[in-house]
Amino acid sequence: MRRAQTPRRPARFARLPLMTALVLATAAVGAPAQETRLPDIGSSAGAVLSPAKQSEYGQMLLAQLRHYDYVLEDPLVDSWLRGTGNRLASSSDQPQQPFTFFMMRDRSINAFATLGGYIGMNAGLVLAAETEDEVAAVLAHEVAHVTQAHVLRGVERAQRDQMPMLLAMLGAIAVASQSGSNSSDDAAMAVIAGAQGLALQRQIDYTRSNESEADRLGIRTLSRAGYDPESMASMFERMQAVSRTNQGGDRERLPDYLRTHPVTTTRISEARDRAERMGRDTVQVTTTTPEGSRTERVPVDASYEAPERGFGNPMLPAGLRLPSGATGGIDGAQFGWARERLRVLSANTPAQAVREYEAMRRTGALTDAQRYGLAVARQRLNEFDAAGKAYAELLAEYPGDVWLTLGVAEIDARAGRTAAADLRFENLIDRMPRHPAVVLTYAAALAERNTPEAGLRAQAILRPLLNSSGGDPAFHRAFARASETAGDPVRAGEAWAEAAVLGGRPEQALIQLNTLKKREDLDYYARTRIDARIAAITPTVLELRRQGIRDEDLRRR
Repeated sequence: MRRAQTPRRPARFARLPLMTALVLATAAVGAPAQETRLPDIGSSAGAVLSPAKQSEYGQMLLAQLRHYDYVLEDPLVDSWLRGTGNRLASSSDQPQQPFTFFMMRDRSINAFATLGGYIGMNAGLVLAAETEDEVAAVLAHEVAHVTQAHVLRGVERAQRDQMPMLLAMLGAIAVASQSGSNSSDDAAMAVIAGAQGLALQRQIDYTRSNESEADRLGIRTLSRAGYDPESMASMFERMQAVSRTNQGGDRERLPDYLRTHPVTTTRISEARDRAERMGRDTVQVTTTTPEGSRTERVPVDASYEAPERGFGNPMLPAGLRLPSGATGGIDGAQFGWARERLRVLSANTPAQAVREYEAMRRTGALTDAQRYGLAVARQRLNEFDAAGKAYAELLAEYPGDVWLTLGVAEIDARAGRTAAADLRFENLIDRMPRHPAVVLTYAAALAERNTPEAGLRAQAILRPLLNSSGGDPAFHRAFARASETAGDPVRAGEAWAEAAVLGGRPEQALIQLNTLKKREDLDYYARTRIDARIAAITPTVLELRRQGIRDEDLRRR
């Protein structure tokens, strides 16, 4: 039972959901906040939406962005982004707050936070950064917007002004998707313009205190997590430089991030001053191992202000504590791979990405990371010999690197060298059986073989990730394909339905599950699982219908 393909929309609607998502983010962070963090007992924001409802709205937003193909889904990039984001989240003032980090394929410079701890970042922001610390600075800032309830307080104000923020966004998407007429286009743009006007007015009134608080706490989180606290000021300066040098057409406009997060010279100076004061209590240390180098900041004395974490393990001393950033270092090489992989995946075509690297080569020798990016681009062009040679040369310099080893294994599989591919994949599975990128890449290679044996092996390596990857549509698509090939149509149908929900197609998922429920070969446990998912998905479908949003494929039937 395969998921229906998402149709491509008219070009003039290409940015509507993204624009409305940014309206949501801009309005949300435009609420007032105190310079000194106050206890929640004095705030009514928590009564506006329960944590469960916040998470539900965040999931709806992400699903809609996936539905319209704005989210860049790649297991290697996702693993890197989640690792960076979770490192920061665990070092924030509220480490118990759940976060979901996702990458947008847009090359404009932007990032935003919304309800439920959902934080999106554009590929363009990563491409503009020079180090992982600079990317982490932006993420830490957005994490602070969530932990300080700036987003939730924005919803509280919006409700008082009778502006249903999330549902207005979904409504604009519905207007854009239901008609191709010029009048419909104008109406959608009018809705967005009105929402932007109110959001920008709030930003003028309230951004200064919110941004100052997010900067202050973000820098502290950076230091706790082992990143360079000075990177926040350097990233803001980098974005300001882009805005000063690129004054011209639409593509050379002010970075979107600076529109929603205005940066002044004073703000940059304050960020640098905070970083300098914090830097006196920590020192940056680089450790080199056979698999690469790791850089982190560690305390030099007891004044280090990172929160202490207990282990809750009765076998360990009760007083044993570690600062949140002390459990692992920062892999500098991995950021380079991630940034260049993003350059390839966000390009219009792999050929365009190759031309970008050729232009870089004319100005000087390519870095190791850029050589990796060029290899990825050539691999996507099916130039396996050139890509394989580049991977092999890099592996000699970075032995055991997961990103490079996966590239070689994929080429072996695509070139028909099955035994060599399986040897590399199985070695990786032995090393890291729960690494999403390793598992998903191997499962994709097995799916290409389309044999029951390959399907059963794919199911076996995917099954340990069922609990931890429940929110990943790529995982559910992989599990569905594996189950189909292995001769397990019930599990396949359930997985396709989950992928449809996470991809913004809950109505189709409901139809798939109701059809699946009619099978006579269902056992008690399968029927119970399906009934539970139908009950969980139905309220979302009803809410979308209430807002006039229907699945376009189903509407055409």
